[in-house]
Amino acid sequence: MRETPVEVEGIIRSVLHGAMFRVELDNKHIVLAAISGKMHKRWVRLTAGDRVKMEMSHHDPDKARIVWRLR
Repeated sequence: MRETPVEVEGIIRSVLHGAMFRVELDNKHIVLAAISGKMHKRWVRLTAGDRVKMEMSHHDPDKARIVWRLR
C-alpha cells in the first residue's frame, strides 16, 4: 500500500546542477528538491524566487519533488 505524500509550498532559493534546487519552506526549513518528470518533459523553467508546490515523504523531511510552479 502506497502512502500519500505531504504537499507543501516554498520559494526556490538557489538553482543547483542536474535539475536540483534548494527550496525554503514557509517555516524557514531548507530542503533539497528535484523537478518532477512531467515538468522536466514539458520544459518548465524554474529560477530563484519562484514559488513552487512540492511533495514530501513522511520518512525524509530533507528531500522533496517539485510538482507545480505557482504564480
